[in-house]
Amino acid sequence: MVKDIATPARTQEILKKHGFSFKKSLGQNFLIDTNILRNIVEAASLSDSSGVIEIGPGIGALTEQSAKVAERVLAFEIDQRLMPILKETLAPFPHVNVIHKDVLKANVREEMAKFFYEGQDVAVVANLPYYITTPILMKLLEDKLPVRVIVVMLQKEVAERIAAAPGSKDYGSLSIAAQYYAEAETVFTVPKTVFIPQPNVDSAILRLTIRDKPPVRVNNEERFFQIVQASFAQRRKTLLNNLSAYFKDTLSKQVVAEKLQDLNIDPKRRGESLSMEEFARIENNMSENE
Repeated sequence: MVKDIATPARTQEILKKHGFSFKKSLGQNFLIDTNILRNIVEAASLSDSSGVIEIGPGIGALTEQSAKVAERVLAFEIDQRLMPILKETLAPFPHVNVIHKDVLKANVREEMAKFFYEGQDVAVVANLPYYITTPILMKLLEDKLPVRVIVVMLQKEVAERIAAAPGSKDYGSLSIAAQYYAEAETVFTVPKTVFIPQPNVDSAILRLTIRDKPPVRVNNEERFFQIVQASFAQRRKTLLNNLSAYFKDTLSKQVVAEKLQDLNIDPKRRGESLSMEEFARIENNMSENE
């Protein structure tokens, strides 16, 4: 019987055999706790007919656990040095396809269409490199891929920011951007001690359940996100000051204040106190009346 990849002994054995050295620039930290990996896979509620997308499979520890449950697994790996290792470690799983591509440059929808059947239940299950977590997550969400859920391990504080509610210190433009597309929740935390090499921070498992449609109606999505970002540009400043800076070429500060008051939004409030629905009302009102 093949031993699980995610044990300290087997991981070290694989790394030694292939003379693999970690690249800090790629944010490589490999998990060496099989129970945690199983819990990650469980959080995605996979069935034997599910498809899985993984980003950064490393030496295949999480891939292996997904492959034990799902019908097909498609993994994107940027590091060419890992391709022969993955070919060996994932040999028992012919339904896994690892492609050597940077997921940020790849046409993920196209790759999905090649590998999964139409209408297949697909989940993203991945341990994301910390240095590039947010761009990867936002690409997956903004591309509106046909996936049911995204379950990822990432830096704990980033997971808390994404899942944060209005009024909390972690709430910001990233919270709204992610929650526009998905319901966000942190499932459990992961200590740094279960990685080789150990990162400097603890991790968390974040589950993003993709929405059928956004929770608010906006006239212009791009502009909605710009207004949200502008409102958090300087967190200590009032909504009025931040939005006046954003609208400086089209609306005077007085007009911005009047428009906010018309919406029953106190111009002295700060961005972190506003709900997504209030931001949507600002966008809809400003674009209709400019």
